[in-house]
This record gives sequence, structure tokens and C-alpha cells, in this order.
Amino acid sequence: MRADGPVYLIVNPRAGRGRAAAGAAAATAALGAAELPVLVREPKSAAQAIDQAAQAWSQGARAVVACGGDGTLNRVLQGLMRASKAGELPALGLMPAGTGNDNARSLGVPVDLGKAAQALVADLQHQRSKVVDVARVRTTQDDGWFIGVLSTGFDSSVNERANRRKWPAGRAKYILAMLGELGAFQPVDYQVTVDGSQTSGLGMLVAVGNGANYGGGMRVCPSARVDDGQLELTWVGPVSKPAFLRVFPRVFAGTHLAHPQVRAFSGSRVSIDARGQVAYADGERFGALPVDIELETGALEVVGASNSAAA
Repeated sequence: MRADGPVYLIVNPRAGRGRAAAGAAAATAALGAAELPVLVREPKSAAQAIDQAAQAWSQGARAVVACGGDGTLNRVLQGLMRASKAGELPALGLMPAGTGNDNARSLGVPVDLGKAAQALVADLQHQRSKVVDVARVRTTQDDGWFIGVLSTGFDSSVNERANRRKWPAGRAKYILAMLGELGAFQPVDYQVTVDGSQTSGLGMLVAVGNGANYGGGMRVCPSARVDDGQLELTWVGPVSKPAFLRVFPRVFAGTHLAHPQVRAFSGSRVSIDARGQVAYADGERFGALPVDIELETGALEVVGASNSAAA
């Protein structure tokens, strides 16, 4: 982590129905009280958020803080990773103000905004951070990175269906999309390679986790840790619709791995291919399969994590 320079806040004021603005205010106040310089940016688009994060790091930021949900965090991550140079680790902070805040859970950042601001300032004052792994994704369209979970199959199809809907808004849109997809979705023929070992067959979904959580607290890859040098893959095989509805809620507790149609793999490089499928990571659309995922170990510093280690 850099010893000086301003702390940049990248704020999505629409996130969390105003919680992001409240988080930015809490962080600004805490940083000001600690006499740490702060600059606030409010991007108008996802592309601008990526550019502003990259510019902030290139211009000497001490840390770049995402004020918003997992989508905002992912955009800041893209900018930081694009701007980082060999031999340096970009420093990322988070004021979790989204609906799910899955990456805050995986990283150990407090979901309470006041506590998150205090943890952020304490780490900056004491020059300490948590070094974590980042997963790099290569598709035929673009490259990108994620911290939490990349998924494809049923849940990605729900996202695709929901994104096509103009009405209603919020959770209701996704509930309707899930109900619609339950009637239409069929198991997918996957080809998966983990560290050179190939597996193929039908599946309802395939998820690759650097972190454990997605979808608002579902522990889809319950063994995944952001700093263990491994990706965890969860493969839900073909099951009947009633059986799938029984298995899916178990993902919140991470007990679904005990089901006979659920398999788990681990490795540092994963390739996934299936006809007509797309991948989402950290809640963001990454594009059509195939995807190649490679873990970049120890690639990012996180400030404000509750279990940050002293430098």
C-alpha cells in the first residue's frame, strides 16, 4: 500500500437506495477526522467507473474505495487491475451499500457502514491490509477480473431473462424471471477443464468461486477462500425441477455439496464451455462461453477487512 496520496471514493449514488451516498459520507467524515485526504468521484456509467478507478490509481491514490454494491466493486476492480504495474499491488477498499454485499462477506469487510468506515481508516493509518487472490477471466469478447463467484447455467439464465424485462423493478423482477426460467430451463451439456483434467456432462449450473458467496448470501462454493491460492468449482448435475427446488435453498447454508448430484473440484485454472450459455461474475455479465479462468494469487490489497494483518 502506498504511504501517501489521496483516498479516492468511487460512489454509485443509486446503489442500495441511497446507502452508497450514506456510506460515502461516513467514509469522508472518518477520513477527514483522521486527516487523510479524500477525493470523491460519482461516475455516470459503468465504463466511467472503470476509467475513474484506473485514473485514480495511476495518479497516485493511496487506495480506491468502492461505495456501492458488488457491481460497483467489480468495476473498481477492473480499473485497478488494468492500471496496476508489475511489482505493485493495487489497494482496494469497500463501503458495502448494495443488496447482497456478497464480496464484503468473502473479504471480511463489515457490512455495517459505520464499522466499515472505521475499519478502512484504521487500516490506512496503520499501513495494513489483507492480500487476496483475484480471478482473471478471458472470453472471446474481452478479459476481466472477479473477486467472488463466476456462474453459468440456471442462475445466469435467470439474470438474462430478468435483464430483458422492463417491469417490475427490484427483487420482483428476478422472482418472476426465476419462475419463468424454471419452466423453460433444461440441463446443459458442459465441458469443463480444471488444471488440465477434463470433465463433461449435463449440469443445471456450474459455479467457480474465488470467494464463497453469491446471490445475496448463498454459499455456492462453501470451501472457497479469497486468499488460499485455489478456485473452487461447484457442479450441480441434472435433477428434476422439484429436486432442484429442494437443493437450491441449501446453497444458503452451503450444505448442497452433500447431494449426490453435486460435485466439487478445485484448482488454479478452469475452462468452461457450453453451447448458448453466458457467464456472470460478481453479478456482472462477462459474456458468452467459452471462458478461461486463471487465479492470480496475491494480486490485490484490501483495506478495511476485519481480519487485515499488520504490515
